[in-house]
Amino acid sequence: MDTSTTRTRTLVLAAVFAAAIGVAGCKDTTTGAAGGTGSSGGSGDKATSSGPVAGDGHAVSPLDNPDGTKPGLAPITSTADKARARALISRVATKGRGPKTGYTRAQFGYAWMDSAPGVPYAHNGCDTRNDVIKRDGTEVRYRSGSTCVITSMVLADPYTGRTIDWTKTHASAVQIDHVMPLSYDWQMGAAQWTKDKREQIANDPLNLIPVDGPSNGAKGDSGPASWLPPSTVIRCSYAVRIAQVSLKYALPVTAPDKQAMLDQCAG
Repeated sequence: MDTSTTRTRTLVLAAVFAAAIGVAGCKDTTTGAAGGTGSSGGSGDKATSSGPVAGDGHAVSPLDNPDGTKPGLAPITSTADKARARALISRVATKGRGPKTGYTRAQFGYAWMDSAPGVPYAHNGCDTRNDVIKRDGTEVRYRSGSTCVITSMVLADPYTGRTIDWTKTHASAVQIDHVMPLSYDWQMGAAQWTKDKREQIANDPLNLIPVDGPSNGAKGDSGPASWLPPSTVIRCSYAVRIAQVSLKYALPVTAPDKQAMLDQCAG
């Protein structure tokens, strides 16, 4: 074989090899965590939202998650499940909303206590916030030396239908929603409860969902007649979760709120 032919074949092989490396290297999988430099495209120092979530296989329907220990909040879509949802919501008691007089967050214990009585995850050595982030997040990473403090994760946010690449340096991008807000609870009867029972509902995973921070801020202490998640497909599930908390704690909702809950599961 002459020298020119050898040189030509060598150049062709080199080009093929380079192209193969380029294809294999177009997606960095070295970090594999939210907020890193891998496939999520995050910068590593802030939470970002990507496009709408087609579906979150990690999430479970509230109808199949009566104690809140399974992850996420999957949509309720079938006619049969919507009928089950309406039957559950119909059991919720109603009454007028009382005054907010005397309410403070401290009435429900300090935030994210690990010692709340009678709830899953209590006394496991991790605070409630990290427990529910671990429950609902994927690609979870912890602070060095810790099995509790989460520094990054990916959340399929049920309220907006978007994926959030979250890091602890921008913690407020994901907030923990009390599905039945604590001040709402206070006005609907919790003002007369024992401190233990108030601490319980404040830290019960059934009443807690990690969600998009701005959406949680927009909700405030509103009931479902005044505020619903932006993602319409999740609204029946949201109503069911409120009903589950209401029934567990014998805590009424207002008549307009109950009607709004039933409306989300119609059809």
